[in-house]
Amino acid sequence: MATIDIKSVSKIYAGGAQAVRDISIAIKDGEFIVLVGPSGCGKSTLLRMVAGLEEISAGEVRIGDRRVNDVDPADRDIAMVFQNYALYPHMTVRDNLAYGLKNRKTPKAEIAARVADAARMLEIEPYLDRKPRALSGGQRQRVAMGRAIVRQPAAFLFDEPLSNLDAKLRVTMRGEIKRLQRRLGTTSIYVTHDQLEAMTLADRLVVLNKGEIEQIGSPLDVYHRPASTFVASFIGSPAMNLVKAQAEGAGVKIGDQWLALSKPLTSDASLTLGFRPEDAALSMDPAQGLRFELDYVEELGAQRLLHGLVGGQPVSVVTASIHAFRGEMGLSITENKLHAFSAQTGKRLGQSDGVAAAHRAEALA
Repeated sequence: MATIDIKSVSKIYAGGAQAVRDISIAIKDGEFIVLVGPSGCGKSTLLRMVAGLEEISAGEVRIGDRRVNDVDPADRDIAMVFQNYALYPHMTVRDNLAYGLKNRKTPKAEIAARVADAARMLEIEPYLDRKPRALSGGQRQRVAMGRAIVRQPAAFLFDEPLSNLDAKLRVTMRGEIKRLQRRLGTTSIYVTHDQLEAMTLADRLVVLNKGEIEQIGSPLDVYHRPASTFVASFIGSPAMNLVKAQAEGAGVKIGDQWLALSKPLTSDASLTLGFRPEDAALSMDPAQGLRFELDYVEELGAQRLLHGLVGGQPVSVVTASIHAFRGEMGLSITENKLHAFSAQTGKRLGQSDGVAAAHRAEALA
């Protein structure tokens, strides 16, 4: 186990294309960090630089007390789990698990013990004499994880390891990964584009956009206090509602509608107002709160997601009601669940600490 320090790291490819810009992350010993963002945001490139599979253009990476910029991948004391499993098809599961240890001249008795421990931990003991083609996708991913575990590395690096699995198996496997990481206590960096996967696995999230860090924080802090409209729209499903608004005194104007507040939300006149679909409520009386013009309904089983317009702008609301909603309704929003962002930069505008405290208290209740 070890700390990982990523200090002012950048990646510039031939021709000047910059994939990663001046990224710094201090990862604690035993911490589970998730790099999350859309395709092309630089998360896999950053992981590969930590692994030694991509050259670092600027900055440095330290694993423990050692600078590893010029250290070969095999000598960095890390183990990587890939999206495509990367198993040797001609070898049995047992041989796949043992292969890296044999290359390191590990004594046979120790290899056998480590393979047996990993197989028991991952519940793949019945498959040790099978070849990968005789395994399901989930079993192959367990073998890939087992190959990393037997190394007993300082850190695990996961590069979208569940993206080839079906939805049900992804849920099962991410739970197994989290339990294993807690049990082993190994420092881990996990890359995914799936924000739900990121939220459920991470001790801390690192949200990336266009090669830069948008926000670092615990899943709850990032969800309840997003640093920008990008984070607000990317983290959370369904996404946060973001509408253009004008602050006027102790309230805001959305299109031709007025939302009264107990105190001014921000000193900026023009802003983007954000609120989660679950933080709004609908009334059958359009005069109660903002006027919500229903467009269509998504049935989600235990809940319904209603899509409509407020002040001519698209808004979604989550409800458990079974009423046959139609036409115009009233929309109310809990005041301390509102978020204000700059209309120019998209960055979060200053709000009182009481807002963040209210979010955290409710989340932990």
